[in-house]
Amino acid sequence: MLARDQRTPFSDWWWTVDKLLLVAIAALMLAGVILSLAASPPVATRIGLDPFHFFNRHVMFLVPSLIVLIGVSFMTPRQIRRTALIVFAVSIVLIVLTLLIGPEVKGSRRWITLLGVNIQASEAAKPAFVIVAAWLFAESTKRPEMPATSMALVLLMTLVTLLVMEPDFGQTMLILTVWGALFFIAGMRMIWVFGLAGAAGAGLFGAYLLVPHVAGRIKRFMNPASGDTFQVDTAMEAFWNGGWFGLGPGEGIAKRSLPDSHTDFVFAVAAEEFGIILCLMLVALFGFIVIRTLTRAYATEDMFSRFAASGLAILFGVQATINMAVNLQLIPAKGMTLPFISYGGSSFVSLAYGVGMMLALTRQRPRTEIESMEGASARRAYA
Repeated sequence: MLARDQRTPFSDWWWTVDKLLLVAIAALMLAGVILSLAASPPVATRIGLDPFHFFNRHVMFLVPSLIVLIGVSFMTPRQIRRTALIVFAVSIVLIVLTLLIGPEVKGSRRWITLLGVNIQASEAAKPAFVIVAAWLFAESTKRPEMPATSMALVLLMTLVTLLVMEPDFGQTMLILTVWGALFFIAGMRMIWVFGLAGAAGAGLFGAYLLVPHVAGRIKRFMNPASGDTFQVDTAMEAFWNGGWFGLGPGEGIAKRSLPDSHTDFVFAVAAEEFGIILCLMLVALFGFIVIRTLTRAYATEDMFSRFAASGLAILFGVQATINMAVNLQLIPAKGMTLPFISYGGSSFVSLAYGVGMMLALTRQRPRTEIESMEGASARRAYA
């Protein structure tokens, strides 16, 4: 047992971190391990790998992700800002290198191999971008004369342009949604919010007209008879087959034919084998994490912590919503992982990085610490 009067880094962390949030994240990771064991063996067998290839790698990715998550949750807001700036800059460089020398897979360049490890740099860029944007918005509330909003817009356009060049329209829409939400939370005028929403809609319409890949997905969503809808149709069949309580572990049928049953459509495998009850529990876990983080964020008086934690919670929740909506045929298909459930090393580690920052930013800090941070900001502004 740790006494409250012990002044060690671990004791300080233990008595200030949100333990309910920590338990919910751990439960989500445990569910990911179980569902990876259920969904990945048929995929590995189909492509000639060891049946437990993807499961073993999922567990392997879990170890560094836990280290990142816990390590980042020890950081102070100032350390989070500085680290995020470095991570974002490195991610932008890696995305540019990916566009230049990365292999083309299915018409896209999203991966680059460094030291034998496949890296999707856009995954790490997302949480880091949220932190940098939140930092700029927080500065704009303290110093209106600073062009922080314009700087945030420049960073947004830079990242979005690179993502469109890959192309990765799913991540682009996710980034735009989170940035727009942060823009709104920061108290910007509604005319700007509507203007940005209109610009995003115009961009989507332009992508529909100019990019055959995007047009094909939207057409198949609006009219399934216009193209191949095998994956989404099979996913919907899995929900019907599973019913409320599922067919039982290992008894699923859809995973035997779904190419992406361990990544984009793991939610459908969960529904077929464990039932809609488990799916509702997963939805409740995601909802609890998002709402809990937003509640804790709005309880803090530090504007940066409030904006950053809110942005990370929205990023986490919107990504989960997109994946589950695709499985249920509510939106056109997108290559978006289900946080901590789907297989994917870059996604897993970047999600751990983002959630670690959520835990750090929602820790209960003494008022004197918050006032000292605000005082330091005021002194820098005066200088």
